[in-house]
Amino acid sequence: MNWTYAPPLLQTEGCQTNEHPLQLTVERLHKAEFCRNARFYNFLELEDSSDFFLKQVGALTLNMHIFIAVVAGVAIVPLLLQSLFPYFVQDCLYMANLVRIMTRFVMRGRRKPVFLVLNRFLEQVHKHPDKPFIVFENKTYSYKESDERSNRFARALQTHAGLKAGDTVALYMGNEPAFLFTWLALAKLGCPAALLNYNIRAKSLLHCFGCCNAKVLIAAAELKDAVEDVLPSLREKRVSVFIISAQCNTPGIESFVDKINEASEQPLPQSVRSKITIKSPAVYIYTSGTTGLPKAAVLNQERLLAVATVLSSVGVKSGDVIYLNLPLYHSAGFLIGFIGSIETGSTIILRQKFSASQFWDDCRKHNVTVIQYIGEVMRYLCNTPKRDNDRDHKVRIAIGNGLRADVWKDFLKRFGDIRITEFYGATEANIGFVNYVGKIGAIGRVNFVQRKLFPYSLLKYDIEREEPVRDSRGFCVEAAKGETGLLVSKITKIAPFAGYAKNQQQTDKKRLRDVFMKGDLYYNSGDLLRIDQDNFIYFQDRVGDTFRWKGENVATTEVADVFTMVDCIEEANVYGVKVQGHEGRIGMASVTLKKEKQFECDKIYSHIVNYIPSYARPRFVRVQNALEVTGTFKQMKVKLVEEGFNPVLVQDPLYFLDESKKSYVPMTEEIHASILSNTIKL
Repeated sequence: MNWTYAPPLLQTEGCQTNEHPLQLTVERLHKAEFCRNARFYNFLELEDSSDFFLKQVGALTLNMHIFIAVVAGVAIVPLLLQSLFPYFVQDCLYMANLVRIMTRFVMRGRRKPVFLVLNRFLEQVHKHPDKPFIVFENKTYSYKESDERSNRFARALQTHAGLKAGDTVALYMGNEPAFLFTWLALAKLGCPAALLNYNIRAKSLLHCFGCCNAKVLIAAAELKDAVEDVLPSLREKRVSVFIISAQCNTPGIESFVDKINEASEQPLPQSVRSKITIKSPAVYIYTSGTTGLPKAAVLNQERLLAVATVLSSVGVKSGDVIYLNLPLYHSAGFLIGFIGSIETGSTIILRQKFSASQFWDDCRKHNVTVIQYIGEVMRYLCNTPKRDNDRDHKVRIAIGNGLRADVWKDFLKRFGDIRITEFYGATEANIGFVNYVGKIGAIGRVNFVQRKLFPYSLLKYDIEREEPVRDSRGFCVEAAKGETGLLVSKITKIAPFAGYAKNQQQTDKKRLRDVFMKGDLYYNSGDLLRIDQDNFIYFQDRVGDTFRWKGENVATTEVADVFTMVDCIEEANVYGVKVQGHEGRIGMASVTLKKEKQFECDKIYSHIVNYIPSYARPRFVRVQNALEVTGTFKQMKVKLVEEGFNPVLVQDPLYFLDESKKSYVPMTEEIHASILSNTIKL
């Protein structure tokens, strides 16, 4: 072989013919510099056997050239996508997860006999019977023990209350294992449960009980006095009343613990609930019980199966430990915390109430990996004294809603790298969003697949007229990107809106017709949202006579109705006002007095406490000579909200609800300063 031979390829511009060809090739490979000339293929045309080696080197060079080009292309594509579409990967993963969940949901809906959340629980019992399901204080209940315990509850109710499938039972209890066992028992009997807020009393309690046609009331032992207050009315309706205690001497109230202990733990036959379908009512969850007249949102078995997937959709697994301290009567605690844990097969650390001082100690003690929150919970945690072990925990996911951007940042900075998953939704709503990207301040993100499956839109909204803006044809106008608009979601077969039990008027108020074409029907969320240029969704405000305090919605007109029940008050205008350092708005009322009447501080306080839960009670009252109204006689609130409760700015008499004195007391500059400095807790 003549090593001085230079094939035609090397006799081109930029190539030295006096270089050894093999040496040249190696050097070019090392420097990744190739002579890009069509005659490169001359290497492959060499026929002399003495040139075989050069032929192989040429082929190798060509292959490496192609390989490097492909690798470079593959490497560039993700960088290009990341530059142009920074959330492309997260979007794809979310869409794939959404399709997976929907597929599983559809397949479950086709199973015979009908597949319910209860069936998922029984699958978990079979899969890991000895795994802890509920940990409460110093007691642990495995999946098997919870199953057997709920069997006892079911048989006791079947025997002593005569329950049959379809009968509604009201649960009037706080966070305790008996709540969860009772719900499982009712599911086994095919009975829907009405989850009563344990803060309600008197008129509110009777209203909530009656609007779902409940036949049985099961109450916690500590709520016995509240039950006795309404017992005459319950007995008139021949309601069976049970108290979670071993004995009870009150006529008309039966003890329940002794009956549970005597019952068999053997499973109930499936035939007991054979008539239950996927459309049968499963649970009634009430709006925030602001005035004694809450609305009961009806969730059927299908809806329950759908919301059960929320935890799994954000990455919660069977090995996770979930800290549940939100009220079980609330949709967040019951649907996401409890029902969601059944779907994932996780362990629940159940606590009676939220405690900021003990929160992280509990998480460390039980190796908690998932926590739930509402906005205020995170703020309370951030306001606790800093400790050296603030980051000493195993929490990896926090899921909830109502988290302010500033608190979000402070929480992450203090407690470490926790994946915060903010979501948006309402118990009765047919639409929800999840901030799967983790963008601080956002409640969700526009997603192509979700928008196709669950069509929604933001509409231009007239704040003064309190209705969507319509064009000359009478159709609603969609808000532009970056503009605040009213969230509406199309009511369809896969996105239904069941409404409220025995409250057609409120149900109709949530239905918006002729939105984009004649005859279409949308769910009116009552919330104002905004979508930014990067397609993230942000909560802006609530429309109408509603504000939010302590994680609860407060309907101002209903609170005003309670005020006007007092003899001395002529009219009342209720609204929410901002308080420095607090999330949401706290209740305030502007009232006028009847002629020759005085503001009766003690009497009004007693009345308000009796009829309104603590979070909905107006903490400030302003007494005016007349209430300002619009031309259509609607009460004006904007100016009142702006003036707030500062006695320096407000010349009218102001009063503050002082719980320590059990009365409304005159508002002073000293009290005002103490509230702003957080010396007085609200």
